[in-house]
Amino acid sequence: TIPCLLSSWSEWSDCSVTCGKGMRTRQRMLKSAAELGDCNEELEQAEKCMLPECPIDCELTEWSQWSECNTSCGKGHMIRTRMIKIEPQFGGTACPETVQRTKCRVRKCLRGPGMEKRRWKEAR
Repeated sequence: TIPCLLSSWSEWSDCSVTCGKGMRTRQRMLKSAAELGDCNEELEQAEKCMLPECPIDCELTEWSQWSECNTSCGKGHMIRTRMIKIEPQFGGTACPETVQRTKCRVRKCLRGPGMEKRRWKEAR
């Protein structure tokens, strides 16, 4: 039998990914005619490649419901929050705010000469 005549291996291809774990390949060609003999040599090789880790962006939960107004009368504020599900890594986008505050007004506070006495009696 006539031995296979093969070309040299090509250069390795670029990694199949732009970050993280991927694959790359290289090939070679059969130079002798196939009818001259069997050729069991591999014509393509693949191997794993590793590039810097992929950026992981911050992920947050949905906003909570607004809290109740923090005052029973007059101007106050309400807040809502959300939690961080995934911290950013490897240059991923940073987390935006996780607490929001907004103004609220329940009702006008009553002021008058008898109000302090009434509140004092209710407190007792």
